[in-house]
Amino acid sequence: MAKIVYIPMDERPCNLLFPQELFIQGDIQMITPDHSILPTKRNPANVEKLFQFLLESTKDAYGLVLSIDMLLYGGLVPSRIHEIPKEVLYERIEWLKQLKVNNPSLIIYAFQVIMRSPQYNGADEEPLYYKEYGRNIYLHGYYQHRQLLGLVNKEDLVHWEKLSTPKEHLDNFIHRRQTNLEMNLVSLQLVKEKLIDFMIMCQDDASEYGFPAMDQAVISKAIKEQHLMLSVYAYSGADELGVIMVSRMVNHVYGKMPKFFLKYPSPTTPMVVPCLEDRALDNTVKYQVLSAGGMIVSSLHEADIVMLVLMGATKMFPRVVLHDREVDVMINLIEAFEFAKYAIAFKPVIVADLIYLNAGSVDVLNLLKESGILLKVATYAGWNTASNALGTAIAGGIAYLLFGPTNAHYAFLMKRYVEDIGYCGIVRSSVTEKLEGTEFDYFHAKVQRGVVSSMVNHELVSFIDTHLGEIKHLFTLHDVHMPWKRMFEVGFDIQWIGNRT
Repeated sequence: MAKIVYIPMDERPCNLLFPQELFIQGDIQMITPDHSILPTKRNPANVEKLFQFLLESTKDAYGLVLSIDMLLYGGLVPSRIHEIPKEVLYERIEWLKQLKVNNPSLIIYAFQVIMRSPQYNGADEEPLYYKEYGRNIYLHGYYQHRQLLGLVNKEDLVHWEKLSTPKEHLDNFIHRRQTNLEMNLVSLQLVKEKLIDFMIMCQDDASEYGFPAMDQAVISKAIKEQHLMLSVYAYSGADELGVIMVSRMVNHVYGKMPKFFLKYPSPTTPMVVPCLEDRALDNTVKYQVLSAGGMIVSSLHEADIVMLVLMGATKMFPRVVLHDREVDVMINLIEAFEFAKYAIAFKPVIVADLIYLNAGSVDVLNLLKESGILLKVATYAGWNTASNALGTAIAGGIAYLLFGPTNAHYAFLMKRYVEDIGYCGIVRSSVTEKLEGTEFDYFHAKVQRGVVSSMVNHELVSFIDTHLGEIKHLFTLHDVHMPWKRMFEVGFDIQWIGNRT
């Protein structure tokens, strides 16, 4: 039995539960902190108790998969709003050395996020002043970056000068960025010292220009100068890091390097830059497969698993659209699914549904059903950003390769269909519209389990009846709730009660 200690970046299901649901199988024992010491959105984790948990739990562990942001700041959102003195952060990062003293053979895989700078006004996950000045703060970084690159023009300079952002807010934001960047660089030194065995440094909600892109340039330069390019990967993403890094650790336990064959619906799809990201899709796909401990191969014959990577021919759609010409004509989903039908007879098939930002596609669901492979695929994912869905799909495929079509596999597959296509694609917007004129709204469900979650539960059941009616007798839906008391994400349990297919 291999014991893996896992510290997520926050307490949401995608970060805390997905890795457990996929990988607590076979000879894997996964230990996570008690929920009472984890963060609750803006409220940070009890970091001192977290360290005590780490000291005790890693003494006899095979490996540790660790969010550095959780250890330093108490979570992902707290990393964006903290006022923690540098000396405290340095003390916390030093704690990792004690873990290695206690267990010299402990393998440590760590991940850390480059602090984001959203392009909109909104303080749900940012400092309170971001509600009014978020767009302006983003533009300060955008213009500063373009100026450094010699790309700013006279019109840009005029607009930059007119940005009305209180100096104290901009200074606060920049100071925190500088502190977090410094801690990113300190983490690289721990990789250099072999304290951390492998690391991913991800850019959350990335764009080509701005504060995060400037920070990433500094980090990428440091990675190259310290000869860490094969030990630290830097690319776009965030909420998929937990499942990706646990995948890598589990592959290490079993001595596996699964080989992936990629299937795109258009020859230009690999070059599309997804929404909220800064590089071509194919670049990120390859990074994520490598990060999970896998390898890309060029033929179906060589592969252990096939992955359909579905996205538009020229863009990722920022919202669900019906009967758009590019979806209907510019990509060939029919050929992709005919290939899947052929390949699935002798290779597991993953479906990464990246056509829309923040939602899976009903068209893809219908093709899965028409192809007769709805319950035969190794996994499906289509939630949130391209990187989030992609990482979840890769991890699900690796779990399938290692453990096969278990009850846990089917439960997670059903959860992806219900959440990614049902909730993200249909129910979220439908319930949000129904909340207009009530005491609730998109950002204020008020409680995790109450009026809003009951409405969501009702509509998820309706989605299941309409779109998964032929298999609804095989699983049950339980405990629908709103983890952060808002509409963006949903939590629920699925129990598989059918025969294995």
